[in-house]
Amino acid sequence: MSLAARPGSFGSRFHNRLYERLGLDFVYKAFTTRDLPAAIGGIRALGVRGCAISMPFKEAVIPLLDGLAPSAAAIDSVNTIVNDAGLLTGHNTDYSAVAQLLDRAGIDPGTRFLLRGSGGMAKAVAAALRDRGHRSGVIVARNAAVGPRLAQLYGFDWAESDRGLTAPLIVNVTPLGMQGPDAEALAFSPQAIDAALTVFDVVALPEETPLMRAAQAAGKRRISGAEVAVLQALEQFVLYTGIRPDPDQLRDAAAFARAA
Repeated sequence: MSLAARPGSFGSRFHNRLYERLGLDFVYKAFTTRDLPAAIGGIRALGVRGCAISMPFKEAVIPLLDGLAPSAAAIDSVNTIVNDAGLLTGHNTDYSAVAQLLDRAGIDPGTRFLLRGSGGMAKAVAAALRDRGHRSGVIVARNAAVGPRLAQLYGFDWAESDRGLTAPLIVNVTPLGMQGPDAEALAFSPQAIDAALTVFDVVALPEETPLMRAAQAAGKRRISGAEVAVLQALEQFVLYTGIRPDPDQLRDAAAFARAA
């Protein structure tokens, strides 16, 4: 199952497609909740094998769990819960997905970046950048309490807005451009987009956010949230089932999930 403020169909289609292809007796459902403690208690009481956790629950869920895997403990953010006989452990598969995509794109660790956001996913991205060797970057966050702390934690600078700021790599880790009230919002200024070489938007739904469309129009290299969604969902699938799909099965599940 999954818990998110704005449940989508990608995870359900991805996981259920693989369960069907591999003949596994699992089912995946997406939910939202206004009572996170009760929802987590339900996972424990009903014996739900696992749960994906999305915004805005990635940090709030931590006190409700029995422990954290190293991937989640390192950044105090959870995107996956695994239930082993009532023992709930938090994991984070966002971190590895982001690192893989930056590596695949050939982003030099010396590349300066702007990262917009300060929540749980922003921690995963900031940690991946730091651990790849990036030393020059700015966390752009309006929250003057959380933003500077995040920047200090990972050794980067902080700014309240991206006004007048540019960098070769820009990364959006906010709901701007996501389906809902912020669907038409552009996460970075046109000037920042024009100056960038690579534009990375972690918003997965829709895949073509205003930022991604602007990057394509400007001829920039793009990394999409849909790519993050596939890689992190793959690692979730492995955690839940202990089975790693082969490349053909993964491509099929990703295509099926995107076709919704």
